[in-house]
Parts: sequence; C-alpha cells; structure tokens
Amino acid sequence: MFAARGVAVSLSVFVITYCALSVAICLTWRALWLTCQRHPVRRIADMLFALRMFPLLAAALITAVFAVPSFLLLEPRTIDEPLGGIPLMLGICGAGLGFFGVLNAVIALRQTARAVSTWTTEAQPVNACSSVPVLRIPRAVPALTAAGIIQPRVLMSGVAEVLLTGNELKTALKHEIEHVRRRDNLRKLLLRLVSFPGMRGLEAAWLEAIEMAADDAAVSSAGEALDLAAALIKLSRFGPAEAGADLTAALVHRPVSAMNARVTRLIAWTDDRLASHYTLSPWYGIGAVLAVVAVFAVTYSQLLVRVHTATEWLVR
Repeated sequence: MFAARGVAVSLSVFVITYCALSVAICLTWRALWLTCQRHPVRRIADMLFALRMFPLLAAALITAVFAVPSFLLLEPRTIDEPLGGIPLMLGICGAGLGFFGVLNAVIALRQTARAVSTWTTEAQPVNACSSVPVLRIPRAVPALTAAGIIQPRVLMSGVAEVLLTGNELKTALKHEIEHVRRRDNLRKLLLRLVSFPGMRGLEAAWLEAIEMAADDAAVSSAGEALDLAAALIKLSRFGPAEAGADLTAALVHRPVSAMNARVTRLIAWTDDRLASHYTLSPWYGIGAVLAVVAVFAVTYSQLLVRVHTATEWLVR
C-alpha cells in the first residue's frame, strides 16, 4: 500500500503541475513570441520549442526533486491509509497522458517510415559533397525533404534537380542540411509525445520559425536569398508532400501563407541581417542557475515539509 500511495501521489503531482503549466503556456506564449520578434529567428525557434517542452520538463523535475523525496522521507510506512479517490483518478490521468503520448509518437513514426520507404524506392545516391547523404528519388513530390532521425538523409527529386539552377539547388540543399543539423525531425517527434489541447498555435509558430531559421542558415548574401526564393517558387507548383510524413522537413510545405511569408522575407533580405545575429553570453544563464540552486539548497528541507503537507491533503 505504501508503494501504491507513493506512485499515486507522484503521478498526481506530475499531472497537476503539467496541466497547470501547460494552460499557463497556452495563455502567455503569444505575448512572449511578440516580444521576441526583434531577436534572430533561430533564437525565436529555440524559445518556442523550449516553451512547448517546459511543462513536461518542469513537472518531471518538480515530481522527482520534491514530491518523491518528501513522500519517501516524511511519509510513515507503518500507517495503513486507504488510497483516496482524487490521487487515484489523477494517477490514472497521468498514466493515460504517458500512454497516449507514446502511442501518438509511435503512430507518427510508423506513418513517416511508411511514406519515406515509398519515396525511396529505386532511390540513387548523389555525390553532393556534404556530410549528410543525399538520395535522388524518382517521384516529383516531395521535391526536397530531410528525412530520418537516427540516420538522417536528404531526399531530392529528379524534377527538382532538373528545374533548379546549380546555385538554387545548392542553397536549397543547405536549407535541408540545416534541418538535419538542428535535429528538427527529432524535435517534431518530441512534440508528439507531449500533445496537449490548445497548443496547435504554438506548434504552428515553431514550425514556421524553424523553416525561416533554416533559410537564414542557408543564405549568406542577397544573391543566395534570391536563389532560395526562386527555388521555393519553382518547386511550390508541385505542392507539398502528402499527409502522413509529419516527421520530415520538406522545403515546400503547408500552409501556403507561410510559404509566401518565407519568399517575401527572402526577397527583402539585406546583408545587415547577419549583423543582428548576436549571441547572449552563457554566463548569464550559468549565474541564474547557480542562484536558483543556492536558494533551493538553503530552503530545500522546508520545501519538502510543505510539499508533504500538500500531498497529505491530497491523499485524504
């Protein structure tokens, strides 16, 4: 009974924290996103992904650092208390969240693997002078896409190879290789694990940001920006890949409004955009982490007592 109560209490704390933080992110992410518009788009993409994953990571950390130790250290093992209905229901919800998250990720993996397997039938390797393997596929769609998580590769249609000029193709391949380098397909899989109602807007903003971030990484001059814009316009006539391959990063994607925004942004590209890509000193983050650790080190025992009091109320 002690172990069952511990599991139920831990899952209850996780579910309450996870749902509360997820609702808070749903209500505040747009304001944070708007205030960060002056920053480089790569940083915006990282910020949006961090916001999306924050509820899961914070809930897991709070449960592991506070809920579990407080129960193990302060809960009497000799008292045989019945398990209340609230922690039992919350525990079931926590297990359900984990189960459906894993199921969602597995379904996305299987659908993507099936689609990529169909695309790569009769594929041929291309000597593209890059660290990422490039395969020529006989299909027209997808024109260019980064596929794979453990063994990533770039799939290039023969149509794209014929339609694009040498500079356009080179810049488009650099865009896809940037997706591989940033492990965007893995990040998409992680988002499938943490599905939560109301997060579609945040995820759509992140998807748009990672495409623009890959555009910036592929472009270093106004000429290259125009080459990439031309590649997008030429390949957009064939449309994006069919649904069922969400864990890939295609050069041409939905919605059309996002594609138009990318083309407009590339046409308006200026050389001084590179100068805005400043980096924040890591010492600020290190200092903040050390300050938080110091505060918790001083108050940790008191926090455990308060957490245990709260979980006692929850159990009863």
